[in-house]
Amino acid sequence: MSLFPEPAQWRRVDLPGADVTIHPGWMNPAGADDLLHELTASLPWEVHRIRIFGRMVDSPRLSAWIGDANATYTYSGTRFPALPWTPALALLRDRVAEACGARFNSVLANLYRDGTDSMGWHSDDEPELGPHPVIGSLTLGATRTFRFRDRATGKHTMALDLESGSLLRMAGQTQSLYRHDLPRRARAHGPRINLTFRQIDS
Repeated sequence: MSLFPEPAQWRRVDLPGADVTIHPGWMNPAGADDLLHELTASLPWEVHRIRIFGRMVDSPRLSAWIGDANATYTYSGTRFPALPWTPALALLRDRVAEACGARFNSVLANLYRDGTDSMGWHSDDEPELGPHPVIGSLTLGATRTFRFRDRATGKHTMALDLESGSLLRMAGQTQSLYRHDLPRRARAHGPRINLTFRQIDS
């Protein structure tokens, strides 16, 4: 069985003004599970400190920032130099870039250990990502709900259940028009790793 099956069609997510598409089953379930276990054991996971309402707090998940030597990322008041690519992530970067029609020089790996780990509302709109970033987001492991909310109105507009092996592409004005989050999910079964591939302009 191929690690990357013949593509089902990308499906557009109906968010006015945004450019969001999803590819369910981009990676086959067995391959996604193998990669989940490999990355859980091998990446140098740490708790990132982030600024919320003017206060530095521990992020409610584990993270690792991987990329080219010059791909330093500043998020929520903290500067993250990139750790070197692992062979598995370098290969995956090239496959995700091809699927998304983009270039990527970095990836933020996030480990949600169980349903109590989460991430609050935010946009990936840091200056080094550019005005219209393309982000390729791969889910491994437990299915979790990913939500979008209109930045202008604050209204909840869309929720997606992201299954293991699914690839989500966000581009265009998505980050300037919408925020997204990953809420707690008491019934989540097992850990989830999310890999968000990005291009950092140094």
